[in-house]
Amino acid sequence: MSLHTDSLSVVASTDDSSHSDVAQAAAAEATTAQAPTEQDASALRAMTGPVTIHLPGDPGYDGARAMWNTSVDLYPAAVAEPTTALQVSDVVTAARRLGLRVAPVSTGHNAGPLVQHDLSSTVLLTMSRMTAVSVDPSSAAAHVQGGALWGDVIEAAGHHGLACLHGSSPDVGVGGYLLGGGIFLYGRRLGMATNSLTGVEIVLADGSLIRADHSQHQSLFWALRGGGGNFGIVTSFEFSLYPIASVHAGMMVWDIDDAERVIRAWAHWAPGAPDEITTSMRILNLPDAPEVPGAVRGRPVVCLDGAVLGPEDRAQKTLDPLRRLRPEVDTFAQVPPWSLARLHMDPEGPTPVVGDSTLLGTMPDEAVDAFLSQVGPGTEHVLLTAELRQLGAALSRRHPEGGAMNRLDGNFMLFGAAVADTPENRSRGHADALSLVQAMSPWSTGKQYLNFAEAPVDPELSYGDREWLTLTRVKSVYDPDDVFAANHPVPPA
Repeated sequence: MSLHTDSLSVVASTDDSSHSDVAQAAAAEATTAQAPTEQDASALRAMTGPVTIHLPGDPGYDGARAMWNTSVDLYPAAVAEPTTALQVSDVVTAARRLGLRVAPVSTGHNAGPLVQHDLSSTVLLTMSRMTAVSVDPSSAAAHVQGGALWGDVIEAAGHHGLACLHGSSPDVGVGGYLLGGGIFLYGRRLGMATNSLTGVEIVLADGSLIRADHSQHQSLFWALRGGGGNFGIVTSFEFSLYPIASVHAGMMVWDIDDAERVIRAWAHWAPGAPDEITTSMRILNLPDAPEVPGAVRGRPVVCLDGAVLGPEDRAQKTLDPLRRLRPEVDTFAQVPPWSLARLHMDPEGPTPVVGDSTLLGTMPDEAVDAFLSQVGPGTEHVLLTAELRQLGAALSRRHPEGGAMNRLDGNFMLFGAAVADTPENRSRGHADALSLVQAMSPWSTGKQYLNFAEAPVDPELSYGDREWLTLTRVKSVYDPDDVFAANHPVPPA
């Protein structure tokens, strides 16, 4: 169902009322009279039985609090590592009784905005031990735990000739990606990945474990699809897979000196391109390292990657305008979907990253000039990547049964990122990414795609007025005391 503000009261009266009573009763039990103490955090271990709990000073604390983005340094009151949904419930229940908040994370790719919270009174609950993946080929559906990685889903689906709307690297977590929207390959044809969700199991602020889908707890299910991790802790996801046996995909590479003609031509072509093609255009500055493909190693290059869904002859015709730009390297071919997990060449494993992003409505010649003035030939910057993702088509159309964020406002997403392996590189990288986004601000829609917001932003600006009001009302029903701390928080109404 499509839920809007004017229907929330009806939905709440039919599927939320029983939970509201439970939540109010749990709120009355919560310890709020005093600020949490170290003793409270220590009590968490005694109250959660077999759950692994790391406290400050413990030998495993620093390792447990480490995020994928190692430039983010979080110091929570405790780190919990549950292995089952029941253990997640135990942690939430205990934390609430002790007056502690709970911040769920999977991999920590987008953990930077968590610094806005007072984590000294927050339990960081990592889903890293809940990674099971199963595929039902008869229903073309995946069932995965809350800490699952896309690489495992891609492989499991591929065994059955199925494909998923995965992230741009195999070590991206399913949970944060889906809860925040999800865009990469196939997006202009099949839409945002969150629209493929068919159900979740989630632990609520009172510790109860429920299922939310199109027929039960509909308002919560609407909010979870694009509203982020504000409303509970999703312990399992169920989503649709697609019968795609092969796809025409690959990359094209040009020397940096070709950036002006290539990016200008691509920017003109991209908004009107057929729905079946989705591409990313980047200026890359990758290191001279053995793990980096030779075509892009150790020199600045222009790199396009993408995929075309459909028959090979039509794919070849769709790619003709790009091939007329005479790339040095062209790897596009008919390949199985599972082979694309590393197409985007994103870094895997813990990596220190800083960046900035925005959505762009258009890319006229003046915008291309502004982009090249920051990262084109002869410019000085430390950005590893300056990326323009092609949006539009299904990514810009409202999904009839979609959730809080089921489309993106804009034809392009801009993202600049740098490796922050030293304080100097962190400072310079942040400044260069910010400068890139500011240079493109005349063409920005004023909104961000929150999965790429590397620092705290106002999440309200990423939603329509009605969607935001509805999200705050759903938060009031399911987490009125704001137990859950998220990277992009929605406050109770």
